Amino acid sequence: MALSKKPYKGTRDFLPPDKRAQDYLFEKMHQSAQLFGFEHYDGPLLEEVELYKAKSGEELINDQIYSFEDRGKRFVAIRPEMTPTLARMVARVHREIPKPIRWYSIPNLYRYERPQRGRLREHWQFNCDIFGAPGRTGEVEIVQLLVSFLENFGANETHFEVLINDRTIVDSIFSSLTSNQETIYKLYKLVDKSKKIPEEALLKELGETGLEKQSIASFKRYLKLSSFDELFDFLNELNLSEAADNFKQFYHVIEGQSISKFLNFDPTIVRGLDYYTGIVFEVFDKHPDNRRAISGGGAYANLLQIFDEPALAGVGFGLGDVTLQDFLQSHGLMPDCTKASNDVLVSYQVTEGYQDLAELALNLRRENKKTLFSLEPLKFKKVFSQAEKVGARFVILYGEQEKDQHSVIIKNLASKEQETIPLKEFKQIIKFLNK
Repeated sequence: MALSKKPYKGTRDFLPPDKRAQDYLFEKMHQSAQLFGFEHYDGPLLEEVELYKAKSGEELINDQIYSFEDRGKRFVAIRPEMTPTLARMVARVHREIPKPIRWYSIPNLYRYERPQRGRLREHWQFNCDIFGAPGRTGEVEIVQLLVSFLENFGANETHFEVLINDRTIVDSIFSSLTSNQETIYKLYKLVDKSKKIPEEALLKELGETGLEKQSIASFKRYLKLSSFDELFDFLNELNLSEAADNFKQFYHVIEGQSISKFLNFDPTIVRGLDYYTGIVFEVFDKHPDNRRAISGGGAYANLLQIFDEPALAGVGFGLGDVTLQDFLQSHGLMPDCTKASNDVLVSYQVTEGYQDLAELALNLRRENKKTLFSLEPLKFKKVFSQAEKVGARFVILYGEQEKDQHSVIIKNLASKEQETIPLKEFKQIIKFLNK
């Protein structure tokens, strides 16, 4: 049976146009993180499965990881997420390095999932995290970075919104409704799926929690909150002013900034129930054809405790390359990557051209000009179609007349301007290319 030419299900081949698109996304990721002073890190593609058991849920361990026993009888997995590796690395060095720790990565991740729009078995994820920031400052900065990153593509508040909540607030509200921890856990589950199931099913499950009528009414009111002002009024009615004041420290800083136009309160955003301890947020695409979360994150304090390290305030987000590209394409913000981008195509129309122009092509590259050198004579009528295919902005021509005159013709394909320049006048050639 012939081997398949297709990649493994849920993974992608990156032919040059696809790789150009990915490189564009990665360049923006590096640029945005570094503008905020974040440092790049990475870790191994393989980790011991025990690391994921200590941090992640059973669904990931039982259904989604690619795991195997290596030759040393160690049970290892191809990384399905970066956070456990991040925690392990920070636990090693956090006592010796200055805080806050600002790190980012773009890891390659694998999960055994059903491939669908926005979700594959292999993807890359832009992760940014801050550890050890005082008060709510880390939370503010991570939201600033996330918004700034999307703005760098030309996105604005008509394209996306950041739906935000705070787990300390939700904990306070649910604890005021019941002291039963099992019931509180059920309420979290109900909140998390409240937008995904019919209202009748939601009310039925709510009635089965054993809550009193007044608490049920308060829970239903909570789900209908739609603004920060409504949230603060609701908290005051429940005599939860301490929780309100805590969140206001974050809200009042954001409120005075330009990014506030992106932020909206959403009571249903709770995210990982055993992980987040502070703010939680998701970035939602507003396009009607792609109405979905494209990124998520929040604050956590207990991540390092799986390594018997003391609690350390942390906050971060993750954004996958698949959902990001879907978002950009939906809004027409993704550039055309179908063609390469080069500065100059050096062509010749005589057999001796290769020998005569090889040094010129090399010197152009030394001047950081992306130079394609034709490796065989190229007929004049084919030069310009070839230049278009490779995305060259200039062409250099070298025919019989130029050979006799020891010169080249350089043409700007956009302006149609051209000059004949002696080969020995390299500075003049560079000057023309820099116009």
